[in-house]
Amino acid sequence: MTLQSMTGFARSVADHQGAAIAWEVKSVNGKSVELRLRLPSGFERLEPTARQAVQRRFSRGSFQATLTVGRAGGLQPQPVVNEAFLKDIAGLAQRLQEGFGVAPASADGLLALRGVLDVPEQFESEEAKAALDAALMGALDAALADLEAARRHEGDALRLLLLGHVDTIEALTQRAEADPSREPAVIRQRLAEQVRMLMDAAVGLDESRLHAEAAFLATKADIREEIDRLKTHVASARSLLGSGGVVGRKLDFLAQEFNRESNTLCSKSNAAAVTTIGLELKAVVDQFREQIQNLE
Repeated sequence: MTLQSMTGFARSVADHQGAAIAWEVKSVNGKSVELRLRLPSGFERLEPTARQAVQRRFSRGSFQATLTVGRAGGLQPQPVVNEAFLKDIAGLAQRLQEGFGVAPASADGLLALRGVLDVPEQFESEEAKAALDAALMGALDAALADLEAARRHEGDALRLLLLGHVDTIEALTQRAEADPSREPAVIRQRLAEQVRMLMDAAVGLDESRLHAEAAFLATKADIREEIDRLKTHVASARSLLGSGGVVGRKLDFLAQEFNRESNTLCSKSNAAAVTTIGLELKAVVDQFREQIQNLE
């Protein structure tokens, strides 16, 4: 399976018995499938079917779909003005202007009022409506297929980018593991110097207790577990990116685990070189997590 980004755009056009159909669909990041529809007046009946079409194809994303339907070749239905109603409304507007000083009504404002201007239904029979609806949904399905392809194309690019981040995390983990400060002989020498300095600086310290505390601190500062967990998370990330599908949430959780181990590495480090590696890890993990937010 391939990965999908949650961002994309597609447009589909079709013709049905002189009706020019156009769908524009775009998607951005979202926690679940959310759809906003912009439908021409009289086509609200398509909303449930359109929502189902989006939900069948996608698992996550915030979608916006806009439909336009026009008539080609001069066949556009002519609007009908309710002149009696318009006359009454215009008279009321005139009285309000004279009596209360309100701004004069504009022609486009009056025509925009419900009931003043009406566009007659072009497709009156149920058979004609069903045929038009089928053409409209076919065009929507074509737009959604193109959107899905666009999201997959961007998903392929994201996979390469994320794998590059994983490679960097692995390389930094290996650097931390191989850092000379983690050599047992180096650790023993550093602890011995610290104990000697304390013994020289203070009189009456319990030497055996001091050695025990030093050994405890050495154990606490060991980053072996963090390195092992980072290696495990690297393998898991590669597996998820290779399997594809809807893995955005899983990778986001994994990014949190990467961040946790990076923080612990910095806090437990007893060498400047390892601290620097931990800070570099945090920077890469932040980039990794930021890009994951675009994945379905």
